[in-house]
Amino acid sequence: MTPDHTAGSDQRGDHVLLEEMTYEEIRTALAEGRRDVIVPCGAVEQHGPHLPLDVDAVHAERLGREVAERLGTALVAPTIRVGVSPHHMAFPGTISLRPETFEAVYSDYCRSLAAHGFRTILCFSGHGGNFAPLADMEQRLNDLVGPDCRVIVFADLQGLVAVWRSAVEHAGVDPDHVGGHADVAESSVYSFIRPGEVRTEQVVRGYVGPVNDEMLQRLFNDGMTALSDNGVLGDAHGFSSAIGEVCVQRVADMIADHFTKRMSDAAGP
Repeated sequence: MTPDHTAGSDQRGDHVLLEEMTYEEIRTALAEGRRDVIVPCGAVEQHGPHLPLDVDAVHAERLGREVAERLGTALVAPTIRVGVSPHHMAFPGTISLRPETFEAVYSDYCRSLAAHGFRTILCFSGHGGNFAPLADMEQRLNDLVGPDCRVIVFADLQGLVAVWRSAVEHAGVDPDHVGGHADVAESSVYSFIRPGEVRTEQVVRGYVGPVNDEMLQRLFNDGMTALSDNGVLGDAHGFSSAIGEVCVQRVADMIADHFTKRMSDAAGP
């Protein structure tokens, strides 16, 4: 008997992840005008005693899907799972790329995608330590892909933290619990995406001072242990999957709005 390959085929047209598509499906998508592609990146690094190391990679991958859904014109490249995390190296298991290695990986991604006919490459991070390197490399990536393609980077770390604080406050939890790393917001995000995986008995309070440029400079220059012995910035108490869902949706809205505006500005009047 010939196997029935039609089961579920009606859903194949909904694929947005390049790695889940065949080359023929991608060729068709390009021919139909889907020439935008999202390249998310994350990290594999410590997230306190209550969260696994894959938080930022998992978050970035989910945001990639959400942003693609909002744009309606984009596919999603495989998430670059390991990022620039030297400030977390005091904690076992963290894997960190040098900035030049990180840029080399992004360069090869962009070169490949441009060669296949993608005309807008949209880059963002689920890990705060990647924001500055991404912003720094944007023009070089643009130069690399040539005049027929454009690279656009989202790198507003403070804006992301502000969205988290707003979502947490709206849920009735103290917004000062948001510190930007393994806090109530990020723990909620992981609880939403990976239900049951937060080690609730290990939830702790970490650094709860202001999240500003001075604090971030100290973090990136001197390492996490200069601020927090347990690897947490903020307080994870009060986390919930409901808060996490709001955080994911609002951050996806912010990233999609940024990309839409930048693409519109490039198109001109």
